[in-house]
Amino acid sequence: MGEIKVMRVFLISSNIASAPYSVYPLGLSMVAGSLRNAGHEVKQFDFLASNRSITELTGELKKFSPDIIGVSIRNIDNVNFLNEQRYIEVVEDIVKNIRKVSKAKIILGGSGFSIMPEAILDKVGADYGIVGEGESLILEFIEKIKNGSTFKTKILRSSSSLKGKDMPSAFYDDRIMQFYLKSGNIAAVQTKRGCIYKCIYCSYPILEGDKIRIRDAKEVVDDIEVLINKHKAKYIFFTDSVFNDDQGNYLKVLEEMKFRRLNIPWTAFFKPGKIDTRSLLLMKATGLKAAEIGADAPSDITLKGLGKSFLFKDIIKFNNTFAKHDIATAHYFMFGCPGETKETVIEGINNIKSIPKTSSFIFMGIRILPGTLLAQLAIKEGLIKSGQDLLESIYYIAPGLEKKWLEETLTEGFRGIRNCVFPPDSLDSSLAFLHKLGYSGSLLEMFVSGGHKRNQKKHDNK
Repeated sequence: MGEIKVMRVFLISSNIASAPYSVYPLGLSMVAGSLRNAGHEVKQFDFLASNRSITELTGELKKFSPDIIGVSIRNIDNVNFLNEQRYIEVVEDIVKNIRKVSKAKIILGGSGFSIMPEAILDKVGADYGIVGEGESLILEFIEKIKNGSTFKTKILRSSSSLKGKDMPSAFYDDRIMQFYLKSGNIAAVQTKRGCIYKCIYCSYPILEGDKIRIRDAKEVVDDIEVLINKHKAKYIFFTDSVFNDDQGNYLKVLEEMKFRRLNIPWTAFFKPGKIDTRSLLLMKATGLKAAEIGADAPSDITLKGLGKSFLFKDIIKFNNTFAKHDIATAHYFMFGCPGETKETVIEGINNIKSIPKTSSFIFMGIRILPGTLLAQLAIKEGLIKSGQDLLESIYYIAPGLEKKWLEETLTEGFRGIRNCVFPPDSLDSSLAFLHKLGYSGSLLEMFVSGGHKRNQKKHDNK
């Protein structure tokens, strides 16, 4: 048998978003883990952690001399209608500068790329793109490159859905991790993929499939122990689209944490629903400090318009369940949803202000993404055309609602209400300042509680 050729793979996280806090590039590190498991040499580079320096990027590329270069795209833009920031031009610039110092094939991937791959690949000018789970497809791509095979298409689509032990642990890069830990001490862990819910605006079922695929609970907790013991993480963020799945898979992870006597502050995204006392006590026993609740709409009419299976009274009840146990909560609400009228806007404002002991972040309009039910509705209502390129962002606001009136009404409706934030990025600079002072934790803890416990370190004010 011939010697197996080891490929040198340079992986780049192109994300530059740091609001409301910087998020470690978990997907990139899971691909890195898969490559290392297969025996390849991997270098991870984070554009944000490197102060967005093209000079540092090209310098590292020259030193590593890769055979293949992967560029991960997390988001297309910041989905903020009132203060939009685009990220694709950043990726375009990265690729242009890679070409100056390397002849390696460039392949795009990541959740942002998978949403609209053809348009992004065409604009950015890379060689190939991976849609879907990159951990297995990157290995297939490498094998073809090694064998000199040609590709029928530039867009490679994953035909398999990883589950259980097939989903690799992330290979956390310590230098990159230390940058993100300084931005709140939050480290990312994934426990499952897929989403069974039918929210009309959401791309998760498109990106990860409409069936839940769980990782092995012991391997998830192994990752947590690595983050605690090796990287000195002090706060865990479970990145699942919905942590508290109806099947109760999340409890297996918490039970394994309790078995190993792990108690570390953590947070996750929750769907309003029923949580029994035993489950809640298990969450607290393992360190739950804050719950980010996917309420999304503030009235029964707009909840139905988004495809939600719960009512506003259920949101109140769910919030109160956490509040009784001194767990901070935050809600994210969108105005302009299907079915929205002036009357539901006023109702929604009053409903949000009525939620006790919480914080709420309010968005205006919904970013339309291809393949979603919202995109189909927007075509039907004449807002977009069938097959339209959505790389240039278009936001859905229900017909009959005037944008200026909606912005003015939301601004006035939440004026002076400390726990209701509109526009949603109005606290970004304050949160960044708290992180620089050494505060750690999720944004809602710092916002609601006035700051998590400060790190025990001296601060130099020079």
